[in-house]
Amino acid sequence: MIRQRLARTVVRLMRYRMVGDVPPSGILVGAPHTSNWDFITMLLVMWHGGAHPRVLVKKQLFKGPLGWVLKALGGIPLDRDNAAGVVRDLADEARRGDGEPFRLILAAEGTRSRGEYWKSGFLRLSRETGLPITLAFFEPPTRTMGFGPTFHATDDVTADMDVVRAFYADKHGIKPKNATPPRLREEA
Repeated sequence: MIRQRLARTVVRLMRYRMVGDVPPSGILVGAPHTSNWDFITMLLVMWHGGAHPRVLVKKQLFKGPLGWVLKALGGIPLDRDNAAGVVRDLADEARRGDGEPFRLILAAEGTRSRGEYWKSGFLRLSRETGLPITLAFFEPPTRTMGFGPTFHATDDVTADMDVVRAFYADKHGIKPKNATPPRLREEA
């Protein structure tokens, strides 16, 4: 309740408008991922709707006091050298269903700087667990943040990514030049 009040106050002070509803469970893709502020804005989006998600964060940030803060905020260390193992562990956790709705935020771009491809873990995790994917965003030019479409991953990677591309086509993020276009290596 405190987090929700805090988020609603911050969003109001920022003069942003919230769009969409927090999904009951699933994998939330936050994009474009162009700034360190994206972590905070995705938490605001979730907390605004009363949800406390888990968030994938690169493991290197879990050192010292920052690590404690990240864990308290729902951070899960991501070992980029063993990303498939992390996806497997998260799929097991989602299937167990430990009472709390499973909500996981991740930045499919994998980095705040421009790259060639997105990471495909969000699609694999959706396929393995049956959980839906919800597209989330923070859009400074229009002063909006929130949720877009929700869909289930299929075996047609290109069709799934067409949904992602269509939604994020007009989303710019904090530093638009850093955005990685939504495409996967598997589509090549």
